[in-house]
Amino acid sequence: MRVAGSGLLTLLVTLVGLLFFTFVLTTLSPVDPALRIAGDRASESTLTQVRTDLGLDQPWPVRLGRYLKQLTQGDLGVSNTSSQPVLDDLKRALPATLELATLAIILGASLGLSLGLLAAWRPGGWVDTLVRLFSLIGYSVPVFWLGLLMLLLFYAKLQWAGGPGRLDDGYFYSIELSSGWVLWDTWRSGESGALANAFSHLVLPVLVLGFYAMAGICRLTCSALLGEMGKEYVMTALAKGAGRGRVLLRHVLPNVAGTLVVVVALSYASLLEGSILTETVFAWPGIGRYLTTALFAGDVPAILLIGLCFVVVNGLADVLAGLIDPRIREVS
Repeated sequence: MRVAGSGLLTLLVTLVGLLFFTFVLTTLSPVDPALRIAGDRASESTLTQVRTDLGLDQPWPVRLGRYLKQLTQGDLGVSNTSSQPVLDDLKRALPATLELATLAIILGASLGLSLGLLAAWRPGGWVDTLVRLFSLIGYSVPVFWLGLLMLLLFYAKLQWAGGPGRLDDGYFYSIELSSGWVLWDTWRSGESGALANAFSHLVLPVLVLGFYAMAGICRLTCSALLGEMGKEYVMTALAKGAGRGRVLLRHVLPNVAGTLVVVVALSYASLLEGSILTETVFAWPGIGRYLTTALFAGDVPAILLIGLCFVVVNGLADVLAGLIDPRIREVS
C-alpha cells in the first residue's frame, strides 16, 4: 500500500507539472491557433474575434485556472483543430493505438522472452552472440527508417502487405469502425476479404513496434536470468548434476517471473507512448498521429489530455512494478 500511495502521489505531482509546463510552452510557441482556424486570408478583425472566442487574449495563468476549473467539472475541453470535444477525439484515436500496441507487445514479448531464455541457456555461445546482435540492431535502427524501408520493400515493391492506413479505400468507406478495433469490426462486418485486408495493413506497423519491443525485453530477460544463475542455490543444483536447462526453467525462471512481468508492462507503456513516429509513417489514425497534428496546430486541450494519458500509463506501470517486484518494495 505504501508503494501504491507513493506512486500515486508522484503521479499527481507529475500531472500538475505537466499542466503548468504545457501552458507555459504553448504560450511561448509561435504557433497561432486562431490563424489555423480562420485561415491565412482572414482579416485582423476576424483573427481577433477568434482569439477572443478561444480565450487566447487572456494571460496564461487565467487560461490555466479556467482549464483546471473545467477539469474539475468533467469538461476536458474542445479541440481547436477538429472543433470537437477532446474526449470524443480521444475515444476515436485511442483504440487504434491500443490495437497496434497490444499486437506488437504480444509479438515482442513472445520473441523477447524466448530469445532471452536461449541466450541465458548457453551464455557466450553462438546463439547468445546472435541474440545480442539481433537485440543491438533493434535498439540501434531508427523506427521511422525501418518503417519506411519496410513500406518500400514489402508494400511498394513486393506487394506482400497493405500500405498506409487501416484499410483499403474500398473497405474504409463501406465498413463502420464502431468499436475502433479494426480487426474486430471487419470480422463482425462479414464482408468478404475485409478481415484479411485489415490484417495486411497491420502487419508492417506491428512488426516494426514488435521488433523494437523485442530488443528491450530480450536484453533485460537475459540479464535477469544470468544474474539469478550466479546465485548459490543455482550453483548447488548444477553441482548435484541437474541440467542447466532444467535449472533455468524450473528454478531460475519462476524466481524472476515478477521482474519479467514488470519488463513487459513497462515495454507496453513505452509502445503506447512511442508509437508517434510509427503511426506517422504508416498513416495510422491513433494517438501518436493525433498528437502530432495537435502539436503543429498549438492545440492546447488536445496536447494536455494526451500528455495526461501518457503520464497515467507510465504511473500505473511504475505502481505495478512496485507491487509485483519485492525488491522495488524494499527500496521504497
